Amino acid sequence: MPNVDFAGPELRTARLTLRLPRIEDFDRYAELLADEAAARYIGGHIPRAAAWRRFLQMPGAWLVQGFAMFSVVERASGRWLGQVGPWRPEGWPGNEIGYSFHPDAWGRGYALEAATATIDWAFDALGWDEVIHCIDPANLASQRLAQRLGAVNSGPGRLPPPFEDHPVEVWRQSAAQWRARREAVR
Repeated sequence: MPNVDFAGPELRTARLTLRLPRIEDFDRYAELLADEAAARYIGGHIPRAAAWRRFLQMPGAWLVQGFAMFSVVERASGRWLGQVGPWRPEGWPGNEIGYSFHPDAWGRGYALEAATATIDWAFDALGWDEVIHCIDPANLASQRLAQRLGAVNSGPGRLPPPFEDHPVEVWRQSAAQWRARREAVR
């Protein structure tokens, strides 16, 4: 097997390391996508073989676009917790900061910590002017996170096929709004 040396960026927070996906992340990723409750708002639960194909999207996007979601790893244990970060497939309604976490990582503030780091990175490293979060109207936990991040619901959005019939609301904020908010809490 060829050795491809593409480490990409690595972000660190107080509790987390955010890095490109690695093969050792796959088992927990597959668990996330096999869990009906955890996967219901990210395309639905799928079997392991289909999860493998979806897992490969992020490393591919890193190589082709130069950005994608980071794997979120707990620094203390090395355990994969989820994924978060920039995401912009063809036809997407904007530059998204998406997030999905393994159910055993819910309720501990990991998503807020990781999303904050990736929003900073997207504005600074990618030069984005705005970020969005495409959220199912029934996903109250994700809406609360978007609000804590400072995003505002701008109404219904439309995703490209094959998700065009999936209801989403687009939550957004500009780089200027983000930076003003970040300065206010310092």
